[in-house]
Amino acid sequence: MVALNTATLTQKSHLLWTRHSHFNSQSRITLCNPYHRCRNRISVPANGFKVFDPPEFSFQHSSLRSLRVSSGGSGGSGDGVGGGGFGGSDGAGGSSGGESNWSLLSWYLSLLAKHPVMTKAITSALLTLVGDVICQLVIDQVPSLDLKRTFIFTMLGLILVGPTLHFWYLYLSKLVTTTGASGAFLRLLLDQFLFSPIFIGTFLSTLVTLEGNPSNVIPKLQQEWFSSVIANWQLWIPFQFLNFLFVPQQFQVLAANFIALIWNVILSFKAHKEVVAK
Repeated sequence: MVALNTATLTQKSHLLWTRHSHFNSQSRITLCNPYHRCRNRISVPANGFKVFDPPEFSFQHSSLRSLRVSSGGSGGSGDGVGGGGFGGSDGAGGSSGGESNWSLLSWYLSLLAKHPVMTKAITSALLTLVGDVICQLVIDQVPSLDLKRTFIFTMLGLILVGPTLHFWYLYLSKLVTTTGASGAFLRLLLDQFLFSPIFIGTFLSTLVTLEGNPSNVIPKLQQEWFSSVIANWQLWIPFQFLNFLFVPQQFQVLAANFIALIWNVILSFKAHKEVVAK
């Protein structure tokens, strides 16, 4: 390739100058050196010839546009959630570690948009698994893991917890459309004083039944249900108020799952306490 000839460029520029009347005030021509990136933009307005400085790059120019996720894809309320991409400007070399982290997040969010129920179910299953393992090793301090217990607890996270929370939060966002603190407070009341007591009872009953002790369902509920609901309120009410107030609907289960890691430890402990005969 041959570099641009200076005389030729000057001649073409003069030609543009003398025939500028054929261009409107918004017309622009980009001249590039074949060995470099386009450095300048040449604009030909109606009143003269002007060379602009190299354009500034912003988040709109970054490459990770896949971080834009529509709530419609996850069954949300339809509010667009957004964000521009992250990373350095087009000419700057960013950190490969940072790009990898954002690529991982982008991949997870794309799964959340394409397969919301499955993604939330698997996330919930992983967190219930970790919660039960922590409970057994740290609180119960068992010499070896009860793999059957962990498997059942994890399956409930996959089949019951994740999908149920997805559809509940979706319904709640459509039921309560009030915005701001008043809307968050109303959703909190419905979530904690209507949904949570019923769901905790359902979870405990299902777990005891799957573990092969259906006759212990009523005694287990009598012993652990109310204290579990109280523990749930102490942990979840402050968090859920902030969750409903600040977190977009399609990310509420994701945010709740991180607090759920703590809750799963508590719930596993209460669910597996031996029933005291009365």
